[in-house]
Amino acid sequence: MALRSGFWELLSVCRNPGCRVAVLSTSSKPAVKPEADPEGNEAVAPEFTNRNPRNLELLAVARKERGWGTVWPSREFWHRLRVIRSQHHIDALVEHRNGQTVVSASTREWAIKKHLYSTRNVVACESVGRVLAERCLEAGINFMVYQPTPWEAASDSMKRLQSAMTEGGVVLQEPRRIYE
Repeated sequence: MALRSGFWELLSVCRNPGCRVAVLSTSSKPAVKPEADPEGNEAVAPEFTNRNPRNLELLAVARKERGWGTVWPSREFWHRLRVIRSQHHIDALVEHRNGQTVVSASTREWAIKKHLYSTRNVVACESVGRVLAERCLEAGINFMVYQPTPWEAASDSMKRLQSAMTEGGVVLQEPRRIYE
């Protein structure tokens, strides 16, 4: 009887979150080993439906909308990087082919703005690129298309944003689509 009362006292003490005492089992039953399932409940189904909506994109099998050949920027992408430079701020966003914004970063955000001297210069573009690259990788987006205009591609701030994105681990070119 003394053993049992001591066991329950030890068990009640060990329910505390900071307890580091190991509790030994006093049961006389041996541990049950899992046996092969006689009814076949663990059998693998012959058909599997993947419900991940991005699965075909990740496999590079999903269709890309082409649009007209004369349309610029091209509509042939799964994810596209858009950089919007206003008079006072820089906004960078990743857009899905259906038009929804998936991930964005901006100098309007206080967490980014508080580290910058100016919200419009080259360093601001680089900072937005770093933050956006980190957010893209957290969201599972590794590839995207970036189609700058010729005057944007020549600017130092856009070059620094692109280099920050690629240094962050994002590839600014999508893989070719695999045709079935």
